[in-house]
Amino acid sequence: MDRLLIEGGRPLSGTLVPSGNKNAALPLLAACVLTDEPVVLRNMPDIGDIRTMAEILADIGVEVEQLDPHTWRLEAGRVRTNELSPDLFSRIRGSITLAGPLLARTGAVFMPPPGGDVIGRRRVDTHFLALGALGAEIHSDQAFSLRADRLRGADILLDEASVTGTENAIMAAVLAEGSTTIRNAACEPHVQDLCHMLCQFGARIQGIGSNTLTIQGVDDLGGGEFSVGPDYMEIGSYIALAAVTGGELLIKGAAPKHLKMVSLVFDRLGVQFEFRGEDVFVPAEQSLVVTPDVGGAVPTVKDAPWPAFPADLMSIAIVLASQAQGTVLVHEKMFESRLYFVDQLIAMGARIILCDPHRCVVQGPSPLHGEEVSSPDIRAGMALLIAALCADGQSLIRNIQQIDRGYERIEDKLISLGARVKRISS
Repeated sequence: MDRLLIEGGRPLSGTLVPSGNKNAALPLLAACVLTDEPVVLRNMPDIGDIRTMAEILADIGVEVEQLDPHTWRLEAGRVRTNELSPDLFSRIRGSITLAGPLLARTGAVFMPPPGGDVIGRRRVDTHFLALGALGAEIHSDQAFSLRADRLRGADILLDEASVTGTENAIMAAVLAEGSTTIRNAACEPHVQDLCHMLCQFGARIQGIGSNTLTIQGVDDLGGGEFSVGPDYMEIGSYIALAAVTGGELLIKGAAPKHLKMVSLVFDRLGVQFEFRGEDVFVPAEQSLVVTPDVGGAVPTVKDAPWPAFPADLMSIAIVLASQAQGTVLVHEKMFESRLYFVDQLIAMGARIILCDPHRCVVQGPSPLHGEEVSSPDIRAGMALLIAALCADGQSLIRNIQQIDRGYERIEDKLISLGARVKRISS
């Protein structure tokens, strides 16, 4: 497994162009199964999860071609099988977004449990609730079997605002007979991207960007081209990186409309950045000071469904809080194992009390020192990398294929900003 060797303590400055949104790219690839016409996807991130999803699609008979590092052409003229490979399917969580498209296209899907980051129990119940409401018969044991002679529109209230559950419901409903209403729908930017692409290909979806979607089913979809939006998780990560290392950073084409809550929460941790048209500018040498709540109370940083602060930036927020003067309570409500990586930050010198699986108290600023650590998941891996880059001395991060799954050419981008980073292959 590859490792990253980092020499910390240097301000990182420069200009950065963000990659395409990983969380949008995976369901967009899955949606290509809904049409037998060619689809070209542009601004795709060149990361491990995308290549794995492409392998899964090729395995079921989709013609897949990578035209360049960020452009894919797919044609599902003939879907050879609706049985998904356990080996491939278990590698990434996003593979579950094939359930809705395959069910709509072939009338059945047979799949093992999906894989992904080990950050706690990740329910599939919401997916089955939605697909069952559309007419699917569902059987589960060690694997899952879904069948439907004909999907029919329904009024669906999701039991939670699951992103991938919403995406599966959308993709099944666009080819279902009649009208579907999805209530308590997730409305993150990546869900919006999926809806916009499907509408471009002939779907009829209203309420995009809200938590109530109305979908009028159509007989078939066409093909075409679509460009993935910028990854606001990556943008948030690099804003934090610049702030804790004291560097000046310009992020081009950052889609500020998706960063308003990130701005509010980071501001509470003392991070200042400004919008310049479609770009984001982070000034150098910031004094990070936590803003207390009214009356001097300890503030809380917590995650929730869009448009609240995203769960995928909670690990990054913990590192930020460790470098800001003051005390913060971090409440990660969505995944019960996501905070367990903080023991590695504590080993680097951070002052953190893990209260329970969902909450920790962070007191800063804490001078960090280099340490040997391991990346448990994509976002915690990036958080540990940010910590290593602001720490004094040398750090070694193992298991970096987790970071590679979500962040494109990570060491190349960091080196362009002045970091001393070396990949060690073994």
